[in-house]
Amino acid sequence: MGRLEKIWVKRAHRGRMDPATDGVLDAGKGLCDNANYGGRRQVTIISAERWAEIEDDLEVEIDPSARRANLMVSGVDLENSRDRVLRVGPCLLRIGGETRPCERMDEAHQGLQEAMKPRWGGGAWAIVVEGGPIAVGDEVAWVSTP
Repeated sequence: MGRLEKIWVKRAHRGRMDPATDGVLDAGKGLCDNANYGGRRQVTIISAERWAEIEDDLEVEIDPSARRANLMVSGVDLENSRDRVLRVGPCLLRIGGETRPCERMDEAHQGLQEAMKPRWGGGAWAIVVEGGPIAVGDEVAWVSTP
């Protein structure tokens, strides 16, 4: 069993990531008020544990908002999770695939992009199957495998 650790909302493409304590996920659309709302990659997710490993590898602390993901979860491994369904609070998210790190990661810290490449370090993207309200502290758990 895991936990929703952080929520970020991107207000504009290439814009900053605003932290939030709660939000609403819309089925088939994504995170309300997020710049990617209605897009193919409706919600992006990173693992708190994997982020900590990356920081250890680089021997530096980096604000996880630099990854530009919407959700940070703990207690669940995102690696190779394509087609699995993740419950976040009352919502269901189907993992669509790996979110590969781009060159913008090196703007946050030189070498971050390369450090994120192994083991789905850039996280995953998902579509919202069942929407609803979410909040930091919500329970997170896998509900199915492919």
